[in-house]
Amino acid sequence: MHGTRLDILEWLGDPVAHLPPQRRVDPVAHGVHAGLVAARLGVPRRVAEAHLGLLTALGLVRTRRIRGRTYYRRDEVRIAEVARMFEKGW
Repeated sequence: MHGTRLDILEWLGDPVAHLPPQRRVDPVAHGVHAGLVAARLGVPRRVAEAHLGLLTALGLVRTRRIRGRTYYRRDEVRIAEVARMFEKGW
C-alpha cells in the first residue's frame, strides 16, 4: 500500500493527536473531513479525497455524511481482518 495511505490510516486511528482541530463534529466518533487530511498532507483537498476514496473502496475506511460533508474514519474490524490475512501469508 502507498506510504501516504498508510499515514492516513495511522492519523485516522487517533485523529485528535495527528490532525488539526475540527469544529462541530467529534473526529473520534464520526471521523474527519478530507480538508483536514489535505492540510496535514500539504496537498489539495481533491488529492486527499482520492486517497480516502481508495481506502474507502478497499473497506478500510468508512464514510458518514453530516450536514453535506463527508467524514472518514477507520473500519477497525476490516483492518483487523486484512492484518490477519497477511499474517497467514496471503
